[in-house]
Order: sequence, then structure tokens, then C-alpha cells
Amino acid sequence: MSTDTASTPPVAKRVPSERTHHGDTVVDEYAWLAAKDDPETIDYLKAENAYTEAATAHLASLRESLFEETKRRTKETDLSVPARKGGYWYYTRTVEGQQYGIHCRRAVRADESAPPSTADGAPLDGEEVLLDGNALAEGHDFFALGTFDVSPDGRWLAYSTDYAGDERFTLRVKDLSTGEVLPDEVPDAFYGSAWSADGSTLFYLTVDEAWRPYRVWRHAIGTPPADDVVVYQEDDERFWVGVELTRSEKFIVIEAHSKVTSEARVIPASNPTGEPAVIAPRRQGLEYSIEHHGHRFLVLHNDGAEDFALAYTSADAPGEWTTLIPHTPGTRLESVDAFSNHVVVSLRKDGLTGLRVIPDGSTDSYDIAFPEPLYSVGLEGNPEYATTSVRLHYVSFVTPDSVYDYDLVTREMVLRKQKPVLGGFDPAGYEQHRDWAVADDGTRVPVSLVCKAGTPKDGSAPCVIYGYGSYEASMDPWFSIPRLSLLDRGVIFAVAHIRGGGELGRRWYEDGKMLAKKNTFTDFVACARHLVKAGWTSTDRLVARGGSAGGLLMGAVANLAPDAFTGVVAQVPFVDALNSILDPSLPLTVTEWEEWGDPLHDPEVYAYMKSYTPYENVTAVDYPAILAVTSLNDTRVLYHEPAKWIAKLRATVPAGNYLLKTEMGAGHGGPSGRYDAWKEEAFVAAWILDRLNAA
Repeated sequence: MSTDTASTPPVAKRVPSERTHHGDTVVDEYAWLAAKDDPETIDYLKAENAYTEAATAHLASLRESLFEETKRRTKETDLSVPARKGGYWYYTRTVEGQQYGIHCRRAVRADESAPPSTADGAPLDGEEVLLDGNALAEGHDFFALGTFDVSPDGRWLAYSTDYAGDERFTLRVKDLSTGEVLPDEVPDAFYGSAWSADGSTLFYLTVDEAWRPYRVWRHAIGTPPADDVVVYQEDDERFWVGVELTRSEKFIVIEAHSKVTSEARVIPASNPTGEPAVIAPRRQGLEYSIEHHGHRFLVLHNDGAEDFALAYTSADAPGEWTTLIPHTPGTRLESVDAFSNHVVVSLRKDGLTGLRVIPDGSTDSYDIAFPEPLYSVGLEGNPEYATTSVRLHYVSFVTPDSVYDYDLVTREMVLRKQKPVLGGFDPAGYEQHRDWAVADDGTRVPVSLVCKAGTPKDGSAPCVIYGYGSYEASMDPWFSIPRLSLLDRGVIFAVAHIRGGGELGRRWYEDGKMLAKKNTFTDFVACARHLVKAGWTSTDRLVARGGSAGGLLMGAVANLAPDAFTGVVAQVPFVDALNSILDPSLPLTVTEWEEWGDPLHDPEVYAYMKSYTPYENVTAVDYPAILAVTSLNDTRVLYHEPAKWIAKLRATVPAGNYLLKTEMGAGHGGPSGRYDAWKEEAFVAAWILDRLNAA
């Protein structure tokens, strides 16, 4: 490896390594970078970091300005809207100068009909601190909380911590009556847990060597973890397992799901040692989820219903399903939440999220109306089963995150809190728009935009276009304080709602996965071309941005249409997808075969993936400037994917502008503390503004 000075781009050594599948032999010269424990690998990553720092040194002042703008606009000492559960209000506080939240509760008082609050974000009178993230993080560069689960009786807290970013958590139990942390400690646990009704038993998850949650364990409080019992083990490597307690606190639900198939089991929460009972046996392609509601289980399913339907079955003897909401093509039912006398269905129609209320469990349903043309809405929290109101989270590109309580009886909606934006923020100073691009095959693809009011459509405005397009994940409107710094500098922010996502229902997803995956990439390019043609921006003022599977998108469009962008930001990018999906020993690989296809056993899939995987398709063309950001401890997209990609880009087109920044002590989500995350965003935003000449 050549690294004479930090001002010289590092040149990774080439070590030929052959890969042969389906009669096709490929030489990978940078496979050695996958050796995380090799000092030479770490030296190379550090050299790339040094080069990136030197190449962006002129942006230091701008980065600091962007960080300070976010800081000034953010109410650093603040309090979430307390949510009621039993006899307590639960909430989280943040304190100026502290990186992490403080999790608290306060007893409900007899005269309280609404959640308490303090105008300055100070602690509530009578507050009990359950967990202080800052105290837990002390002495560590990284900290993340996995499980945070209070037992039904309010006595025990199950929580788990990660200090590396690799999402391997250590599970602990705290006695909230004494503040004592019990010796019941479980290493290498996964997200998720569930309590028995009496709080005597805790269910939790562990992962296999491929980082797949596959075992559900039962732990009796006060006993050694060595005595814990495996309640369920999933041996099919396509399936992940989850565990939770129903809102009614009547059942423990164990769900096994692959990308296209699911199966649910239940254990009465009052009998935690009971055998799990199957609601409906798995059948390839059948997806369903359940929610307990009185005498029945609600079943959200896709059996003959591409966009899903809602049914129910007996809770005492699950069997035949009776339809409650029939399948309606174009209306994607996404989840169902049950309360003692109401059911609320979260859905998606015409590219927008929505909420449908079914009073008293009847079929007399109605949809809640919202005022803006672009927005995102969903239920938030709602731990209480016996309630006549639900909490909603509402947001748009110009409306900060807002928390409402909606009365299910009177249909009145009360704003409890809107995220404060300091410094004179006025939503009227910004505009949001919905536009449509036309893909190569004639498909109309929605594009959402937000910009400063009065932004000209003469091609002069700089623009960032963001995309994802995988896993049926929808990029619904969201508000961002750091984004304001871009908008105020005249930058348009656009989101391409490309196929592979879920914005327009299940078919939209199906048409952007497996052997239709290239639609995701051509849709994005069509959106970029449309923004230029419509006068929103110009090619030399357009930067593309995406992360994770959206990072795969970034690498693919850089190969597909390098002339369409002046810059590309790829964060934790899945750019070496074929090599990763060929290796079943890697985290997530086997579970991903139903998303991308199985190139290990299917030559057609192999050839198709090889034709689009970014790393496989680097050629000697004039690429836009590329910034790749990754994390050393990422278990979802391994750090070596972008490292190999940048190395190959630099070797293939030495005159190009490529930067790699590796967080040496973080995971898939990047830095863990809020101030560190703001600094990371300021780094990326400064690079973008520099490319757009909009600083």
C-alpha cells in the first residue's frame, strides 16, 4: 500500500483472489481488505481517513458552521411527551451538553387527565430515573441501547447495551424498587424481549454465527442465566425470530419471518412455561402478523391479497379466518393495533400514509384526515390497552415532528407537542411539492421535493436527490433540522420514490427486487433526469445520496449514469453485494436471498447480480466525485464493501475524486451520541455544499 503523505490518495495493494461460480471465474484483487484483524487492513483504512481529512480540510470552517447551526436550532434540554402505562408516565429527557437520553417515569396523580410537561424541559416533579444513557456510556466511544422493557407490574426493567456498534448486546435486569442491577446478565443478546404477566419471567433472543436471531429463551428472574431454557429455535436460515408481549398483556408472541413468509406462535402470558401454539402453519409466500383483541386474534395477511387484508380468528382455538377488512388493490394495509374498544389500522394509499379507525371492533370504519399534501403519520407508543385515545406522530418536510392525542370516541385531535425549532424557524418560508418522473418502461415514479419558498425553476438551484428502493421500505416525508442549513443555502432536497420501496403498495416493491432489481436504478436515474428537464436543477448542480441498500443504489447509478450527477454520497453502502450474497457464512446473507435472489445456487441470479453490483462493474469512465462513509463494526453492511469499491475506483480511474471515511468505533448507524451524529452530518453536508458550489 502506497501512502506517502496524507495529501496523496492511498493506493491499496493488489492481491489476486479467484472466485468461481457457475463456470465464471472472477479475480478479486481487494478481497484481502475483508481481514478486519489484519494490521495492514487497519493501516489502509486509517490512511484513507487521513487522506479524506486532508482533502476536506478547507471545509473545516463550514463544517463547524453547519454543526453550530444545528445546535442553535435544537432545544438541547427537552422532554418527550409522557406516555401513560399503568400508574406511571414514562418519558425521555435530554440535557444540554449530554449525548444521550435519560429514561424516566413519574407516578400518575389523581387530578391528571393529560400528560404532564415542563416548558423548559426540566425534570418533572417526583421524577424517577430508570436509566441514564450518559452514565452508561461513560468511558466508551460508542453506546447504544437495544432493549428497554418494563415489566407489567412496573417493578423490573430489562435493558441491553452495545459498546462497539456491532449490535451484540448485553442484557441486564434492574430492580426499579431498589435500583439494584441483578447479576442476571446475558451476553450477545439481540433486540427484543417480553415479560410474563406477573413479571417473574423474561423472554429474550440470541443470534447464530450469521447474526440471525434464531433462539427465544426463557429466563426466571433471580436465577443464573445458565439455567435459561430455549423456548423456540428456528433452524431455517431464511427466517428471523422476534418476541413480544401483546398490548393486552395476555400473550407472548413469537414470530418467525423470512422476506416472504411468516409464522406466529403464542404462549399465555399467565403461563410462561406453556408450549407455544401456532396460529397458522407457515406456507411459502404467506405473510401474516397477529394482534390480540379480546376474544380474538386480528390477523393482517396477504393470502390472496397482494396489498393485505385484515381478518380475525378465535383466541381460544385459532383456526379459520373471518374477513374484517377485505383486500383493496392500491390500499396497502401495513399494521394493526388493537385497544379494548377500538382497532386502528395503519395503511398506505396514493403514496401517503394513513390511519383507519374501526370503532368497537365493528366494520364501521373511517380514515383520519390530515391537512397537508405531503406528510407522514403513524401511531406512536400507545402502551395502554384499555384506553379511549391513541397517540399519533405527524410530520412533513416543513412541519416539525408533532405528537397528537386522538380521542377515539369524540374524534378530537389535540396537539401535545411539536418539536421545537429555535432561531426563528417559519414553515411558511419553505415549500414542498410532489412531482412525477417517467421511467424507461413508461412507469410514473413519484418525486417529493422541499425547498425555500420562491426557489426558481430555471435550472440554477443546487439539489440533493435521495433514494433507497429496497425491502418495501418507504421514504415518507420527514423533518430534519440539519437539512434546514442546506435549504437556507438554496439547495433543493428531493426524494425519489423508486420501485423496490413500498410507497405505492406491494406491487411497487415486487417490481424492484430479485430479477427486477434494475428498475430501482433506472427509476432513480429517470428521477434525476426529470429534475433537470423540469428546471428544478441542472446536472452540474445535482448530488445523489443514499445509504445501506440505498448505497448500493448510489454505486449502481454511478456506473449507469455517471454524467447525471456532480457528486455521490454513499453511506454504509452495500456496493459489493454479489460477493456478500454468495457467502452464506456472512451476516444476513441467507435471509437476503428472498430479497435479491440466490446467486450461489441460481446461475440466472448470479449473472443478473453480476451485471449491476457496483464493485463488479467499475469501468474507466469519468465518475462524479464520490464520498463513501462506513463503520468498522457494522454487522449489516461490512466495512470492506466500500473500502474495496473505493480502492477499485481509484485503481481504475486514478484521476477521479474519491473519498472514504471509516468510523473506527461505530456500527451501521454511525456515531451514537447526538452531538457526534450532528458532526457526522455536518461533514457530509459540507462536502455536498462544496460539490454544489453552494457553501
